[in-house]
Amino acid sequence: MVTHFFSVDVEEHFHAHVFERVVPQSAWPAQPSRVEQATGVLLDLLARHGVQGTFFVLGWVAERVPGLVPRISAAGHEIGSHSWSHPKISRLTPDQFREELRSSKAILESQSGQPVLGFRAPSFSIRPGMEWAFDVLLEEGYRYDSSLFPIRRPDYGYPSAPPMPHLLQRPAGPLHEFPMATLSFGGQRLPAAGGAYLRHFPLGVIRAAFRQAETNGQPGMLYVHPWEVDPGQPRLPVSLVTRWRHYGGIGRTLSRLDAMLSQFRFGPVRAWLEAAA
Repeated sequence: MVTHFFSVDVEEHFHAHVFERVVPQSAWPAQPSRVEQATGVLLDLLARHGVQGTFFVLGWVAERVPGLVPRISAAGHEIGSHSWSHPKISRLTPDQFREELRSSKAILESQSGQPVLGFRAPSFSIRPGMEWAFDVLLEEGYRYDSSLFPIRRPDYGYPSAPPMPHLLQRPAGPLHEFPMATLSFGGQRLPAAGGAYLRHFPLGVIRAAFRQAETNGQPGMLYVHPWEVDPGQPRLPVSLVTRWRHYGGIGRTLSRLDAMLSQFRFGPVRAWLEAAA
């Protein structure tokens, strides 16, 4: 069996970019923290299935909840960086991106006692024309990236990216890329990696994407956020469409993850790198 990748983007319920206007960064410290409890739900789920995964953690969260990263690491999971303050990389200069990488890597390695090898951009915000970000990652000691979504969307996506793990040859050296899972259907790629797609699409679409990856002898990348298994989180004042997209289906996320973990084999990215070395 192919071992797929289980990943978690560890952030608070108010960190999504759709909330920038109602909860600006200056207001983050005043918000109730729910990430520790919600991450615990995911840790318990993974423990029941005997699965280890990769947790891409915000440096801001690690600083605010200092016991969380050690808890994740002690359970045998890999720690990666999700940046420090959850910016879209498309809004940063290379120097600003470097600082996000450097500061998050430092606190995550200090708290976990393990090297941080991987990075995932908030909102998959490394897009065509931003390849400089791969060089900054390499210069800051990262070995892989997991930011590319090989689909065409108006707000994110890297449609020309191969839909399987591949090596990016950059001036700064080689960088492994682990893109989000997609389903090839009718000459198109459908997003099927998790997140809102796991909550809103029929579960059969997600399963079909991972079966298709297995048929091709390739692992697929599944992702989820802790707030997606937290039905009791506060509802923020956004439009009805945004409420539906962001909160819709949260009550069924956990059961769908349980179904995926029961049907497919999952592991952390780190294990794939070690096996490929």
